[in-house]
Amino acid sequence: MTTTKLTDDLAYDPNNLLDALIEKMQLKNDAALSRALEVAPPVISKIRHRRLPVGASMLLRMHEVSDVSIRDLRDLMGDRREKFRISPDHFKPKDVPETSA
Repeated sequence: MTTTKLTDDLAYDPNNLLDALIEKMQLKNDAALSRALEVAPPVISKIRHRRLPVGASMLLRMHEVSDVSIRDLRDLMGDRREKFRISPDHFKPKDVPETSA
């Protein structure tokens, strides 16, 4: 079984998402989008240059300010996954080293 990162997927393009939001919200540029989303401008730049993924909290914020559904936002950036799977390892407690008293 091979796994690929979402950012490695050819269909993934956060620029489509950002450009669509700018157009829908009638903003001038990325700086105006960052103000509307109440995030620092470098966050938008990092998303645009694929150095930062669009996380759940960012998707929720985009939905709140634009009234575009989460499904449509995910479609705009090319995320076509139907389900998100979490590894069972995420639910295991972390090993804590014992300290000598």
